[in-house]
Parts: sequence; C-alpha cells; structure tokens
Amino acid sequence: MKKKALKKILIIVVIAALIALFKTFNLGEYLTLSYIKESQEKFQILYGDHRTAVIAIYMIIYILVTSLSLPGAAVMTIAAGALFGLIVGTVAVSFASTIGATLACFVSRFILRDWIQARFGDKLKTVNDGVEREGAFYLFTLRLIPVFPFWLINLVMGLTKMPLKKFYWVSQVGMLAGTIVYVNAGKEIAKIESLSGILSPGLILSFVLLGLFPLLAKKSIEFYKSRKGAGESGVEVNE
Repeated sequence: MKKKALKKILIIVVIAALIALFKTFNLGEYLTLSYIKESQEKFQILYGDHRTAVIAIYMIIYILVTSLSLPGAAVMTIAAGALFGLIVGTVAVSFASTIGATLACFVSRFILRDWIQARFGDKLKTVNDGVEREGAFYLFTLRLIPVFPFWLINLVMGLTKMPLKKFYWVSQVGMLAGTIVYVNAGKEIAKIESLSGILSPGLILSFVLLGLFPLLAKKSIEFYKSRKGAGESGVEVNE
C-alpha cells in the first residue's frame, strides 16, 4: 500500500515539476503560429539534416503537451503540416496525440481521480451516461465532434470504466479525420509568402474544411444513429 502511495506521489511531483517548468520558462510562446512561421526556414534546414531526430523530438514534445493537458496541441498539429507535410505530419500527430491522450487518461484514472471528480463532476455524469448507453461509439463521437475540449475528454474518460486499450484505438480512429484537416491547413499556411497567399485556393479550402468538418461530422453521426434506430425498430416490428 505504501509503495503504491509513493508511486502516486512521485508521479504527481513529476507532473507538477514539468508544468512548473513550462510556466516558469514561458514555453508556451514557442507553441504559437507566429513563432512557428518565423522559425520555419530554420526548422526546414534542421529537418533536412536530421529528419528522424526532428520527428522523434516533435512527437515527444507533443506527447508531453497532451499528457499534461497543456495548451498548444492544436497549434502543434497545424505546425506538423507546415514542417513535415501532409503524410508525415498526419502520422506523427496521430500517434503522438493518441499516446499523449492515453497517458492523460491514465493519470486521471489512477492519480487525479478525486480532483477531477470534484472539478468536472457535472460533465462526468454526461460522459458516463453516454458511455453506458453507447459504449466505445460515444467516445468515437466525442473525438469526431468536439463537443468538449480535447484535454477534458482525456481527463473525464479516465473516470469511466473503459479500458485504456480501447480508449487508445477508438481515440486514434476518431481523431484521424480531424487531424488530417488540421495538418492540411498547416501545410497550406506554410506556403504563404505574402498577403496574396492568403487568397490561395488551397488555403481557402483548408479553412473551409476546418469550419465545416464539425458540422459534417455531426450530421454524419446523426444520420448513422437515425438509420440504426430505424433498423432496430424494423427488427422489433418483424418479431
């Protein structure tokens, strides 16, 4: 029992230290679109010389940001498109964001349960009811349609009974479409060299997709549920 308590204390101390470092050194200023745009040329040179190392470091930073529920995940996703392109950026973000989310879920479940219960109890009931009613599909819906913030889903889902393995793969599949849209937006932003670039068809399309994606995802889920409900009603009638 003491050993388990010591492990919890150690994890809490490590988390607190990492967050303190982030705040003390104002590391958030490096997770902005303006900084990434200003440093794009340097990053591209570094990426060209040390491709694997740059991707690995990027993923580690992304995992730390998401696992500690720090701000900057959305910017880092867009940055992946600017730095790595659509394919590599999507793969790097997909795995890093899902690993970070799963770690945040783990910390929530085994370390911060009481604090999260007190802080987000009202939202926890909504999520618990959804998981009880629809299972993994409810998490898939939350990932596809951003009803709650990314970091909040990770923390609140930690207090449900869903196994971490299922949380991981459902999150990875559910976040993939959104990841592609954001990474593609970053890829297009990287091409802007002047104000005229803002009106480029590729960038306009990327921002249209960013705006329409949640709506399209919501409509798709509603259509699926309506078809499913109609199918179940048909079975009952036949019986």
